[in-house]
Amino acid sequence: MDVIKTQQISTRPVERVIVHPLVLLSIVDHYNRFARDTRKRVVGVLLGSSFKGTVDVTNSYAVPFEEDDKDPSIWFLDHNYHESMLSMFRRINAKEHVVGWYSTGPKLRENDLDVHRLFNDYVPNPVLVIIDVQPVELGIPTKAYYAVEEVKENATQKSQKVFMHVPSEIAAHEVEEIGVEHLLRDVKDTTISTLATDVSGKLAALKGLDARLREIRSYLDLLVDGKIPLNHEILYHLQDVFNLLPNLNVSDLIKAFAVKTNDMMLVIYLSSLIRSVIALHNLINNKMLNKEHEKAEDSKPFAVPAAAGS
Repeated sequence: MDVIKTQQISTRPVERVIVHPLVLLSIVDHYNRFARDTRKRVVGVLLGSSFKGTVDVTNSYAVPFEEDDKDPSIWFLDHNYHESMLSMFRRINAKEHVVGWYSTGPKLRENDLDVHRLFNDYVPNPVLVIIDVQPVELGIPTKAYYAVEEVKENATQKSQKVFMHVPSEIAAHEVEEIGVEHLLRDVKDTTISTLATDVSGKLAALKGLDARLREIRSYLDLLVDGKIPLNHEILYHLQDVFNLLPNLNVSDLIKAFAVKTNDMMLVIYLSSLIRSVIALHNLINNKMLNKEHEKAEDSKPFAVPAAAGS
């Protein structure tokens, strides 16, 4: 099987996409109101700003969207509704402009490139953010893409638009963090200790790492079998990952890891010990204070009620 190499004829305009919690909440609410318990997806517009290759998505709004399940080329997006909503949002905050659109996919679909072309009238390089509203694996539920034009090395095939993946992350301003903390108060179990929370967080991180490693392995297996074309950029990133791995065969590095781990365990042990001593001290003080109150109550003279005269 001959692998047809591709070459991008446009520079990479988008380096990363930042999604704010307000956007995630709005998209989940949109999905629950219109497409919950169905196989449909919802589509909307992303608002924000773009600076030096970083797209900051701070707001969004829903747009009526319909598509044919059998024929992907048949779809409808309400332009009039989109224009009226965009006009109202510009009156509220003129700094926010259209940076792209979102979809609850949960994966890319055949007509996404056609929908993507509509937003070229509003921004030169729109981004597509796919939100997984029902995530199965642990990790960030967002995947960002932007369209690039690729040309085949053999001149028989003309260039075409394809989606290029962009790293995405979740970030929030201080005001948003306070709001998210208030929302999470009803979700978090306050009876669980901090240690259990830390352990569960590390376990979730390890599960996410395991899922990513399995995904890399499946990609390499497909590449070896010749089922997918070779992408040098992905291989370069994988090579960087392996180059950054520490060499555990060096005795000095093993000793440094052991010393660092022992120091951290010592701090944790001392902190737990001090916490236990303080708790025991407070318990003893509480018992002594209760005994003093009991003695004070017992020492008070009881008033004998006078007998009623006949």
